[in-house]
Amino acid sequence: MSLSIGIVGLPNVGKSTLFNALTKKSVPAENFPFCTIDPSVGVVAVPDKRLNQLSRLSDSKRTIPAVVEFVDIAGLVKGAADGEGLGNQFLSNIREVDAIAEVVRIFEDTDITHVHGEVNPLNDIEVINLELMMADFQTVAKRQGNIAKDVKKNDKEAEFEDAVLTKLIQTLEAGTLASQLDFSKEELLVAKNLHLLTMKPILYVLNKKYDALNLDDDGDERFGKAIEMLENMKAEYVVVDAGVEHELSDVSESDKDTFRREFGVVEDGINNLILAGYNLLGLITYFTTGEDETRAWTIRKDSTAPIAGTAIHTDFKEKFIRAEVIEWNKLLASGSYAKARELGQVRTEGKEYVVKDGDVIEFRI
Repeated sequence: MSLSIGIVGLPNVGKSTLFNALTKKSVPAENFPFCTIDPSVGVVAVPDKRLNQLSRLSDSKRTIPAVVEFVDIAGLVKGAADGEGLGNQFLSNIREVDAIAEVVRIFEDTDITHVHGEVNPLNDIEVINLELMMADFQTVAKRQGNIAKDVKKNDKEAEFEDAVLTKLIQTLEAGTLASQLDFSKEELLVAKNLHLLTMKPILYVLNKKYDALNLDDDGDERFGKAIEMLENMKAEYVVVDAGVEHELSDVSESDKDTFRREFGVVEDGINNLILAGYNLLGLITYFTTGEDETRAWTIRKDSTAPIAGTAIHTDFKEKFIRAEVIEWNKLLASGSYAKARELGQVRTEGKEYVVKDGDVIEFRI
């Protein structure tokens, strides 16, 4: 499953630094031989300690992680929806991704000019989201114009769609993202067909800078207002220091904790970002493990066993007979598959089984 997150932001917010830090965690191309990767796309491993533990248990020759793609998208300027700057390219690239990582600057640095003359994360978020909403408004209005004749003919399907479009226009005009609307199942189908930018899940990446004045450290009112808005929106956000993460990407794992203490960075911001993005896309991981290979497979939450099997091969859906399942921690605790079977911890599940995050599965077809 190839799902991507587009990195967007205003100029000079650390977007490229963040992308460079992410790409240092890229997966070797030989593990994905059928992918042609554009230079602006980083195929990044999803950090998961369970994978390596299972690989050691099976003494696997290869260990292959779950991945998520991050796409470095052209910088945004005010007026992008009207074609300013690289607006058309920016909006076109966003339409192709599954989610958005919106990078917002929360540091003061006189050597790095802010495009609007002052650092204000709340304003920056509003500028970017407004451009997305304006682009969506144009899309919705155009579609409404296209079906106007059918509406006049009292076509029931057109009338229903028109009502949904009107609802969207009113929402966008009020400065609200389309994703915050409550849709019925039927309305959601109409909205999804429009491929709106503001229907995509958004992760807000609040970027700090080591040795600069960071608004979150200083208890600055500007940071507080931005967080208040994000929480009111029930939006997902992470705080990172892209510069530090980029520097640390070349440091050995054993030395990273020491360097983090020196930089005053407690957590691995990039790993937190990758995991937050993975969760934002509604994804979970199951594992297969053996002597040849231990691999993490990506599926959508609430997938049944036959659907989960298609991550390995599309034939698994139609040819599925049963799945042998054990939780990853129970397998590790037992010490081997053989012992786990002896203890009755390996279950046989059928077509209706909903796969859970961390399941270790053997498919029978």
